[in-house]
Amino acid sequence: MARLTAAFATSHSVMLTCELEDWLTKFRDRDDRLPFYDKLGNRITWEQALAEAPKDAAKLITPEAITKRFHDTHRAMDEMRDRILAAKLDALIICGDDQYELFNDNNMPSIGIYYGDEIVNAARPEKPDPDWYKTAQQRRAEIGGAVAYPSHGALALHLIRGLCDSGFDITAVKTMPEHEHEGHAYSFVHHRYLHSAPVPIIPVFLNTYYAPNQPTPKRCVALGRAMKQVVEAFPEDLRVGIMASGGMSHFRVEEDLDHSIFDAIKRKDLEFLGNLKPYRLLAGSSELRNWIVAAAAATDLDVNWNAYVPGYRTMALSGTGLGFASWS
Repeated sequence: MARLTAAFATSHSVMLTCELEDWLTKFRDRDDRLPFYDKLGNRITWEQALAEAPKDAAKLITPEAITKRFHDTHRAMDEMRDRILAAKLDALIICGDDQYELFNDNNMPSIGIYYGDEIVNAARPEKPDPDWYKTAQQRRAEIGGAVAYPSHGALALHLIRGLCDSGFDITAVKTMPEHEHEGHAYSFVHHRYLHSAPVPIIPVFLNTYYAPNQPTPKRCVALGRAMKQVVEAFPEDLRVGIMASGGMSHFRVEEDLDHSIFDAIKRKDLEFLGNLKPYRLLAGSSELRNWIVAAAAATDLDVNWNAYVPGYRTMALSGTGLGFASWS
């Protein structure tokens, strides 16, 4: 029988594919166009975010502070890669979100699972885009040509059937159009963590971002629990992992929210995670739903490592809470 032997959670922010110079100088000219929310879910302006920043915000975005955080983040990603490879998995379920990459407003499933036997990461353009931000996004893609990575179609199909039997309405995706490739939640994991030793993945699409059909935190807990049961009913002897791709808080860094997630997953407090208010999970923070799914699936495991870097980058303390965790 298959066993869930490891779990992981990782940010996949574009900050993780940026260069140090981008962190130091580039984001200010973009961040004032981002959506910001207060802790009650009300949309606020850039000027309001600036006004709410603490008086000592400047010390958090000195070149020295930003440079240290940049290097801390890259050390954390190296550690994450090593831990994934050390788990010696036969399959890795990746729970991520699609941001108008495969799906759009004509068809935005709440939960989807890809069950093809391979999935393609796009080729990186030969010439960098003039826009530094697009160039950073393209670093999730492959140098020298598209790469077809293995996907565990049999386990994915088993998951679809088992979750449907458990009361979940799953959108099943067998193939992609020729011009389509895997989205950023999966390409980041492939290129940064699995490039040297591909593990067959099962892409799970969770609509974290787009109203009106995002799964509630309680539904994410139920999904994680059900996924564990279905995986362990698979008849083959497989070591299976689950990974949350995305998060943590953004586009304003909310250290209190991020640390509350770490605390809850360490103590396996699914009640806390299920009772998170959806208005705390807006914009990029919505991707924390993926962490809830992974944590709910991993209650038989223990968190054995985590790292956190509050990715402040402007005086408004905009940025991303960059988080990493593993369970075994």
